[in-house]
Amino acid sequence: MEQAASIGHQPINGIDVYYEYYPNKASEKTIVLIHGFLSSTFTYRHLIPLLKKDYQVLSIDLPPFGKSGKSHHYTYSYKNLAQTVIKLTEYFKLKKMTFIGHSMGGQIVLNILHMVPELADEAILVCTSSYLKRSKLPLILLSYIPYFHHIVKYWFARTGVKKNLQETLYNHDLINEDMINGYLQPFLQNEIFVALTRMIRHREDDLPPKVLNQIKTPCLLLWGDHDKSIPLHIGEKLNKDLTNSKLIVLKETGHAVPEERPTEIYQYIREWCQAP
Repeated sequence: MEQAASIGHQPINGIDVYYEYYPNKASEKTIVLIHGFLSSTFTYRHLIPLLKKDYQVLSIDLPPFGKSGKSHHYTYSYKNLAQTVIKLTEYFKLKKMTFIGHSMGGQIVLNILHMVPELADEAILVCTSSYLKRSKLPLILLSYIPYFHHIVKYWFARTGVKKNLQETLYNHDLINEDMINGYLQPFLQNEIFVALTRMIRHREDDLPPKVLNQIKTPCLLLWGDHDKSIPLHIGEKLNKDLTNSKLIVLKETGHAVPEERPTEIYQYIREWCQAP
């Protein structure tokens, strides 16, 4: 049975975190949704209505994205972002969780599974960013130049939301004004670019194979066969490096799987969560 949603902000780990929490007394299972780079809870807007009928759902805007805080003091490392997610689940006293991460969010999930393996019953990794190295030292040093965030903003403006969506979606017919405006909204203020500049400095390497080998949590990998951002061969390598994983390839699908295949994701979640 669905209950009234709790949607708002909570100070966690030294920063203001936006969340959407949908309780469900009929389910002991909580699905925790973590979005990717330059995204937000908005990316799960088609999936959440399906999930909240069967599960409790917690969707989080990772700082500095979406409606979460853009701090000049927060450390935007994967480890600290993972710690922030962990502390928010503790705030809600959640147990029996399934973590779902898309793109960069998948890398945050992997960090959580490595740091606190007992926290999740299973995980679903959707086109997860993997094997990326830290930014090059010259770029990190440049990020300390005053007003460097204007360069970051200029890069984003040149790339543009619509062009990014065309790169991440296989089916361009899905792109409309609501989608463009939804992804653009968090980037209309300068604070996000100051925070992204700090992320350039703080983001560490993705987890290496020797650490991935240690993760025993059952992981379902969902990948688009036309993913240009994180190609399928990355998913195949990740599937080999995780010792308890399964890879499913979605045909005629790009990187933005939650946009293109929410119903299919929902079905795979139900099957995976019920698997012994």
